[in-house]
Amino acid sequence: MKFGIIVFPGSNCDRDVAWVTQGLLGQPTRMVWHQEEDISDVDVVVVPGGFSYGDYLRCGAIARFSPVMGATIAHAQQGKLVLGICNGFQILTEMRLLPGALVRNQNLNFICEQIPVKVENSDTAWTSGYAAKEVIRLPIAHGEGRYYADPETLAQLEDNHQILFRYCTENGEVSPGANLNGSFNNIAGICNRQGNVLGMMPHPERASDPMLGNTDGIKLFKGLLMAVVGI
Repeated sequence: MKFGIIVFPGSNCDRDVAWVTQGLLGQPTRMVWHQEEDISDVDVVVVPGGFSYGDYLRCGAIARFSPVMGATIAHAQQGKLVLGICNGFQILTEMRLLPGALVRNQNLNFICEQIPVKVENSDTAWTSGYAAKEVIRLPIAHGEGRYYADPETLAQLEDNHQILFRYCTENGEVSPGANLNGSFNNIAGICNRQGNVLGMMPHPERASDPMLGNTDGIKLFKGLLMAVVGI
């Protein structure tokens, strides 16, 4: 499986993802400059975290117009895999590949923590490496990570089991106290109706290398490989 990791001016987690996909898992990986228009050689497009275009205007608002994003939309429409992490999630909502929006954290502060997250739906390729309702720990680092959507959209996400990750307590309770950024419905990550596009605010790539003391994140990548190509 070949991964293509998009690099914008301001990206800062692109190499972190590459270390997981290529360094730890030995999968072909290509850094894709944002001005490229042909990504037909890759199987999974990763839109990484960071501060694309310095987060001017609002997070992801400029990156959505990069030439490579048109190719990413076509990639997704063909049923191929797209993963947006943190700023990447923000970009995917700006492009309308995922519903809703990411807005300023409820307390208006930048949050950098390792937090518990519940896997709400393990019946997707993205989450197949986890058990249903498993509680994992992943890092977050964002100032605009509060997921927002109108009531109708939230109901559709719930009904269609598109909410894959929620902020929770250590024992798996989904409560306001565990929701550091104030996301509606404690949402930490969602997929589209087809399940091939995932956006999440927590950073699985930062919890993949054993040297960092946490490998809960690598299960996402390993599960994807197993589900898609049987590795």
